[in-house]
Amino acid sequence: MPCRSCRRRAKSNGFSPITALPYNYQENNVTQTRRNYHSHSSRALLFAGLAGCVISSLNALAAPTAYVPNEKSGTVSVIDTSGVQPQTTITVSKRPRGIAASPDGRWLYLTDAQSNSLVLVNTAKGTVERQVPLGESPEGIYTSADGKRIAVAVEGSNSVVLLDAASLSKQAEIKVQGKNPEHAVFSPDGRWLYVSAEEAEQVDVIDLASGRQAGQIAVGKRPRGIAFLPDGSRAYIACELAGKVYVVDTAARKVLAEIPLGINPNGVAMDPAGRRVYVSNGKDGTVNAIDTVDNRVVATIEVGKRPWNMALTPDGKRLYVANGRSGSVSVIDTETLAKTQDIPVGELPWGVVIR
Repeated sequence: MPCRSCRRRAKSNGFSPITALPYNYQENNVTQTRRNYHSHSSRALLFAGLAGCVISSLNALAAPTAYVPNEKSGTVSVIDTSGVQPQTTITVSKRPRGIAASPDGRWLYLTDAQSNSLVLVNTAKGTVERQVPLGESPEGIYTSADGKRIAVAVEGSNSVVLLDAASLSKQAEIKVQGKNPEHAVFSPDGRWLYVSAEEAEQVDVIDLASGRQAGQIAVGKRPRGIAFLPDGSRAYIACELAGKVYVVDTAARKVLAEIPLGINPNGVAMDPAGRRVYVSNGKDGTVNAIDTVDNRVVATIEVGKRPWNMALTPDGKRLYVANGRSGSVSVIDTETLAKTQDIPVGELPWGVVIR
């Protein structure tokens, strides 16, 4: 049946709903021809309006796209999240690692460990548009919530590089205390950067207004992935060698809780509603789901070998997990907390971004 807006559109054009009319053999040919003409015209206009509604609905319901950098393959796998196989593969660089995307999904930002640069990819064309030098061994790359700024953790210089997303011009390079920084994540309000480092037992906090490190938060050994509650009141930080995720009060910059997990926890992803946080365990080949109300592990889900970084669909219903040693991405249904499929990608997938 036509949608309401289509029926209203037809009515506003002076056409009533279409009904089948019996052929009257007593009427003359001229009258019948006129009736047929008007009936076909009405149908054509109504169907045109209906087609417009259908196209609009399909566009609104279009599934988001997942992008997966494959470090050893030098590619990005492009996955339609409504399907089960990669749509296509984009050749980007020699060793792509970190990945982020513009809010509108038009651009991908990748770090390349071979060229030590940021690689800009046009998603519509599937082509590399530009490369920007960063420094030795860039790793995690993130965008601010408004999409205006980019932060990159650069291991070799022990710093975070800030760039303007529109021009890709460097705004600042900020030294941090932790050695070999890996992730530099914006707080939801865009005021702070939380930076984890492989050789540290703390997370460094950068004040973006001053462009300086404003403090640090003591956590476990080798902090990795970081995710914030949507309101920014808490941060969840996975510490690989400690085997825990640390829950941090961001206002007080103090640890509220330590949650024991599997072996070598690293990637962290927060659902859009802030009800659950997910942490991958590299050596276990599992993902833990944690209830953020009581900071309790509610599920342990088996995925592929060496799960690394992850991303949720915008509606929070599916979690995509990059499995570094399996060359695959596992998809988890967040309602049933069960893995639904494994999607083959390239070699050594590092993470996922979804737009």
